[in-house]
Amino acid sequence: MAEIAKEVELSSPAVLERVKKLESSGIIKGYQAVLDPKKMGKDVTAFVGVSVSHQKYIDAFAAFIGRQRDVLECHHVTGEESFILKVKTANTDSLEKILADVRSLEGVSGTVTKVVLSSVKESQKLEFDNGLAAHAKKRNGANHRKTGTGS
Repeated sequence: MAEIAKEVELSSPAVLERVKKLESSGIIKGYQAVLDPKKMGKDVTAFVGVSVSHQKYIDAFAAFIGRQRDVLECHHVTGEESFILKVKTANTDSLEKILADVRSLEGVSGTVTKVVLSSVKESQKLEFDNGLAAHAKKRNGANHRKTGTGS
């Protein structure tokens, strides 16, 4: 909090109060450690497009995917495939097993897999459109001017 406070030129308690408001409103959904996949034994990343033949199979597919530890993301999408999965797994053998399990689900009519060779950018970080720091600095500057303490 102290680093954020310094960046936005506010006190640590003021920043903590704002963070708590963001948490209670659901904008901040949680916190997580960023792990190195390779050091965790997850050497293969792949994106898998999955075609589901009929809407009636969607819920069962989603429930199955929700239980798969190596499937990091699952997005219901437009286009040729019904879903796009992001998979991080140990090796091509474990990827092949995941694909076999997905293909064996009732209603899955096909998959298209792209194995990642390298990643230029990979992030979960969302940036504020106008920048929280710029907004806070502007507000804080206005407060200083009102009180005569700013330049």
